[in-house]
Amino acid sequence: MLRRLADQTIELGQFTLRISRKELLRAAAKYGRAVAHTVTMYRHLKQMMGDRPFEVEVSVDETETVTTPAEHVYVAHELKRLGVRWVSLAPRYVGSFEKGVDYIGDLATFELSFARHLAIAKALGPYKLSLHSGSDKFSIYPVAARLAGDLIHLKTAGTSYLEALRAVAGLDPPLFREIVAFAIRRYPADRASYHVSADIRQMPALSDLLDGELSSLLDDFHAREVLHVTYGSVLQHARLSESLFAALRSNEEIYYQLLEAHFNKHLSPFS
Repeated sequence: MLRRLADQTIELGQFTLRISRKELLRAAAKYGRAVAHTVTMYRHLKQMMGDRPFEVEVSVDETETVTTPAEHVYVAHELKRLGVRWVSLAPRYVGSFEKGVDYIGDLATFELSFARHLAIAKALGPYKLSLHSGSDKFSIYPVAARLAGDLIHLKTAGTSYLEALRAVAGLDPPLFREIVAFAIRRYPADRASYHVSADIRQMPALSDLLDGELSSLLDDFHAREVLHVTYGSVLQHARLSESLFAALRSNEEIYYQLLEAHFNKHLSPFS
């Protein structure tokens, strides 16, 4: 590995990268086990799938520290050397990608870093760069679309649940109030599995909102994250879950219209 990559000049189109021995060893210490696990999984998939087509996405985004260009090169180079074929890769970008809210960070810094990751994806692939926890990151979509074009995978799924709650807020205000109160109780435990910074003390007081104002909670940073990461607890609560689905099934078109508007807002910067 050191012979192949250390102190070598790597051409990346508009950029060149020279990875020191120390940087390479750090990359291997940080991502080596993940690479080995991915290779094992890929070989298993390939054996089980036989002649049937399948796609693999590699994700290293759920980490505390940013993926540097040197680390990205290490991961992609080693996966490629070991025969893995993948369609997209999710680095840990600069800034903060919290669940269900916009990007938190400096856009100029993000653009500079993203351009380097894109250069690596083109040079060692091409493969797509994936935006994980990509829901509602509206401030960075124009940057990603302008720089990467089709080499983007936008991962947005969980906020469909929030649009379901938006529908319920209008259809059954008492049920919505009950779900919010339950989510507030569950948040301290449920947040442990997610990268979020919402503070329930900074949520608008539920008792201060009229029924017609309840949906505004879905546009508040703190309330939105609290409601987002407690979805599992709500859906496992038999009575709340049954009532939620009953309301949606009785008013499918309302939910569909909210979903359509929600996804159009996400996709329009890429069209």
